[in-house]
Amino acid sequence: MTLFLGLGIAGIILLALSLIFDGVLEGLFGGVLDGLFDGLLSLPVIAGFLSMLGFGGAIVLGTTGAGTVVATGAGVLAGLVAAWLTWKFSQALMRDQTTATPRGEDLVGTSGSVVTAIPADGYGEVLLRLAGQTVKYAAKSAAPVERGAEIWVEAALSTTSVAVRPVER
Repeated sequence: MTLFLGLGIAGIILLALSLIFDGVLEGLFGGVLDGLFDGLLSLPVIAGFLSMLGFGGAIVLGTTGAGTVVATGAGVLAGLVAAWLTWKFSQALMRDQTTATPRGEDLVGTSGSVVTAIPADGYGEVLLRLAGQTVKYAAKSAAPVERGAEIWVEAALSTTSVAVRPVER
């Protein structure tokens, strides 16, 4: 029983260490194993196997009259299931892609409103929507634009400023 509990605790400790050292086993052989096991040798997978081997074996040994061999077999089976689930879950997480980060060029052609009046060839401020969020930008226009007027973005001048023109209806 002590051996099984020790294996289970060692698996949990290894899982905690995998937060820091994950990828070490896959990189040990200088890229020779790159893609060969596709994450099967990752520390979370090994930790899942080891902890379920230990705790599964301890549960079977403590709750049934079966011997050490049966408990070990049950622990190995539980460990394989835990390792496979950990591997599949980590693959699903690695495939999860987020949308592209919005850039200033994404603003070109969008409309907004003037917050601070824009003098001719000077700067004012406009509110624009970028990726669903309202953002305030410094704005430059060739013609003066009054506060509250609707504008179109013609160009992204920098990460914080845009060139605009008033919308004429």
